[in-house]
Amino acid sequence: MMYFWQHSKRYNDYSSYNKKIFSSRIQKISINAGFSCPNRDGTKSTGGCIYCQNKTFNPFYCEPQKSITTQIEEGIQFFAKKYHTQKYLAYFQSYTNTYADISVLKKMFLEALSHQAVIGIVVATRPDCVDVEKIEFLQELAEKYYVSVEYGTESTKNETLTLINRCHTFEETEKAVQMTALRNIKIGLHLILGLPKESKSDMIEHAKKISRLPVDTLKLHQLQIIKNTVMEKYFLQQSFDFQLFNADEYIDLVIDFLENLNPQIIVERFISESPMEMILAPRWNGLKNFEFVHKLEKRLEERNSWQGKNFFS
Repeated sequence: MMYFWQHSKRYNDYSSYNKKIFSSRIQKISINAGFSCPNRDGTKSTGGCIYCQNKTFNPFYCEPQKSITTQIEEGIQFFAKKYHTQKYLAYFQSYTNTYADISVLKKMFLEALSHQAVIGIVVATRPDCVDVEKIEFLQELAEKYYVSVEYGTESTKNETLTLINRCHTFEETEKAVQMTALRNIKIGLHLILGLPKESKSDMIEHAKKISRLPVDTLKLHQLQIIKNTVMEKYFLQQSFDFQLFNADEYIDLVIDFLENLNPQIIVERFISESPMEMILAPRWNGLKNFEFVHKLEKRLEERNSWQGKNFFS
């Protein structure tokens, strides 16, 4: 069966998307540029999001005391061991990567793009940390390079965003996405499934709400209780009624989510992969991303389901 996205996979996958727009293999190189967040430095709050521990996704070469060029070079050396011919996207990943004066952003982004192997940038940020000036600069870059902005949305419920100390609203996400979409910049969103006090119907509603936005890509993350976070403290104190899915339960939840997701949205990933030694729960016996995807695709076939199955109904 051929689906809306013109291939036989049952969801609009990121790998196929990359093959369409790039002529060679593309690898993201994570960069820690030393930014902070407004809910960390006291501007809006302190302590950051209650689930956040950046060490769970930072590669060893990502250290803010290193220059951006050095981090790119070390990242290339790391990936070149597996893949010999490829181009790279500089992924400004840690914390809020537009949370600085425009002059600082220009210096950092242009340094990354000056590397001969880098063909674009991906900028992870918060919807309350962009403005017209910053987006217009990214628009200028998008005329020559691949440029994507990933907004940490996490939930479409403002009650949840308050609970997890995000210190922004979903309305701010909507505003930032619309402003970015007007300027030919790719847009990605991040969502966490299983946040405290959210029901399954709340999570399905997330799919419906983001499906109404001009979003290009989506990253899903299962809620993980990471050691040395505020959420770990709440978990151990049983402050909330946490929903921690086992892998099979989460797969069925993801399929329910996909069925209600706009088929135009490219799904970049379904799970977080944190170091096992940092995960308190759920541990999933070290299930890798490719193993999860295989199980998901098998379950999609069993259920005769696909992304957007219920979107037009």
